[in-house]
Amino acid sequence: MKQVLSVVYCVLLTAIVPAFADLPIPQNPMWKPVEDEVYLQEVGSLVKSDDALRAVAVFNNTAYVGDTHGVAVVKGESLERIAGPAGAVSKLKVLAGALWATADDGLWKFDGTAFIRVTEQVPADLCEHNGKIVLATNDNLSTLEGSTISPLTEGGHSKLLGVASYGGTVYVHDGKRIGLYARGRIEFDNITDWGTLERGCTIRDMMAMGSRLILATDEGLCVLRGMTWYRTVGEDGLCYEDTTTLARGFDSDLWIGTMRGAIRNVGDAYHYFGHPRWIPNDKVNAIACSKDTAYIATDSGLGIITYEPYTLAKKAAYYERWLNEWGQKRLGFIHALFLINGEWEREVSDNDVGYSSHYLNAKCFEFAVTGDPKVRAEAVDMMKSVKWSEEITSIDGFPARSIYAANEPCAKAQHGSGGLPAEWHATPDGLWEWKGDTSSDETDAQVYETNLFLRLVANDEEKVWATEHLHRVVGHIVDNGFCLRDVDGQPTRWARWDPEYLQTPLGYYARGLNGMEAFNYVTTAFHYTRDPKFSAAKDRLIGWNYFEDILRQKLTFHPGFFTHFDDRLAFYSYFPLILHETDPDLKALWLRSLERSWEVKRIEAVPWFNFIYGALTGNDCETERAVAHLREWPLDLRRHSYVNSHRDDLYTPKGYRAYSERVKPLSPRETEPNRWDGNFMQLDGGNNGTVVADPGGWLDAYWMGRYYGMITAPQTKDKNLTTVPERGLHLGAKPYDGPPRPKLRHELKGN
Repeated sequence: MKQVLSVVYCVLLTAIVPAFADLPIPQNPMWKPVEDEVYLQEVGSLVKSDDALRAVAVFNNTAYVGDTHGVAVVKGESLERIAGPAGAVSKLKVLAGALWATADDGLWKFDGTAFIRVTEQVPADLCEHNGKIVLATNDNLSTLEGSTISPLTEGGHSKLLGVASYGGTVYVHDGKRIGLYARGRIEFDNITDWGTLERGCTIRDMMAMGSRLILATDEGLCVLRGMTWYRTVGEDGLCYEDTTTLARGFDSDLWIGTMRGAIRNVGDAYHYFGHPRWIPNDKVNAIACSKDTAYIATDSGLGIITYEPYTLAKKAAYYERWLNEWGQKRLGFIHALFLINGEWEREVSDNDVGYSSHYLNAKCFEFAVTGDPKVRAEAVDMMKSVKWSEEITSIDGFPARSIYAANEPCAKAQHGSGGLPAEWHATPDGLWEWKGDTSSDETDAQVYETNLFLRLVANDEEKVWATEHLHRVVGHIVDNGFCLRDVDGQPTRWARWDPEYLQTPLGYYARGLNGMEAFNYVTTAFHYTRDPKFSAAKDRLIGWNYFEDILRQKLTFHPGFFTHFDDRLAFYSYFPLILHETDPDLKALWLRSLERSWEVKRIEAVPWFNFIYGALTGNDCETERAVAHLREWPLDLRRHSYVNSHRDDLYTPKGYRAYSERVKPLSPRETEPNRWDGNFMQLDGGNNGTVVADPGGWLDAYWMGRYYGMITAPQTKDKNLTTVPERGLHLGAKPYDGPPRPKLRHELKGN
């Protein structure tokens, strides 16, 4: 029977070559192409310390920190003590071409060679004003020239805690008020005209920056412009209001330390860097910046964030190198890694075939964009592994979830569907095990990736076996009453599209999504095979009125039904279904459903969803936000823990509606690298760096954007900005050394 099928569909293929045309690109789309221009990419590292770091400064391109024992210089990812203050250092500042240290044993000056003590007085703060060093000591202001201190005021008021030069005037604060120096004395009253300093707030730092005098307080930022007060709080975008310190950045940006994390303010945007992902402790005591690096001093050490010039093209090359260096490729599949007993091991998961599909999709789009034969070869190899997932089972058309080589070292999935144990089945030769109880996750991915492979990669010979594979999988579903039947002859837990299941309490909620999946399978299979079995199956679906629930397939009530992994399955179905639908009434319904689902997803700014919507409709799809998401993915793909639930900026962005209990999307830099079925509005999570994510989804979205012109190629000719060098490193899991994938049926016939 298998041979007959192959012959029949070889004949059919010769008659339906137009089915394999390239993916259509909307003409005159409403989306705005985004140039892959050079941007700054964060790279983080930590320097742990047993002592709290109270101060940090950058002098002559070198970072220095202050703690209870004096001053240390930052050497790579370690601290090296240098001679200087013997007491605890509370402040480091670069003024008048020197580094100044305020310590328990006085004020010290460093000229790049050695520290000298200037005075035994211990100022609370100091600044440079009109070419002189101004000290705030107790309740006095004074100037320092050489080692000579000259009083400016006679005191008689509260203790001064901070001083800054702003608008040609020396300003001070005492923790509750600000004042200014004029006519030989400090004035606290009648120095502003509009607005007020937040009553009752505690001022912790003060810094002049251009036209602004900025105060860090426990109730947000207070900003003086001329003689008018402004306030910046969570509703304005400030991530956390309990601020501690301020620093000028390197690109007209402002850095803000808080009691729980650091913030970079760039224009109207606020970037949050929290513990433990970016800094070794919540409490930020001081920040200093070099020409491309921020040094963040905390109670447990230093967070170092370096900004490197990147393009998305370079990032794509970086992630490709990461996959190889970390050992995440195996047998044509892509894997996450787990840290087990100090060793990185590949996860042979519940859904390797489905999750690996994003990387295969990326290769298909990349080949269509670049024509690179190496990319095509990898796409063909991965598609063979997809085909293998069906051939390895003992059931025609039934694909495995994952494939395990007997006795290979890995994190082998032990869980199954619905809380049941995993179903692993050994092959007759004993070399392999395949995971059963296959779900719609796999079949959705198989139809989607096979469609892309046929459209963008396959040659005539490959079209034959790839189309046969599609026919076998969808044919199994149709022939078995719209379900996948496992080795026991029973439907699997999550691969059911039959009315008997969808009308039960267990499956009733899934009528919309599962109905759309079923329409997609038979519509796409008929497009490529022209087998009347699939058109007849579609008529059955229409007769069952499945289309009635597809319009509202995206569930938003109650919150327990709002599932992000189902969103990925839905968009996996929308794409080939709308592409291949020929009935105008049904296509209009599918598009209406897509519009509704897209609106629910739009707030999240997840690029893969944006680009699928734009590709199918030609409508505006918020390409700028999508590209920003891609840029904000971290280079480090370990899933570090993160906490955001304490933040003060958790408001729904203007112009969006939140449809779940979460109200604000978070940047990947503030959370973790995630698959497209993840929750990008989840506030807290991560795995403490013990899991390595795979970047297949990122690469899928990037190359899709390039294919459709939503992302244009970088204009720079500098290869350092578009590529990364090969290093030949082995950083993660050991290379796979088990048996190779066996020859497939079509390969054996070729011999």
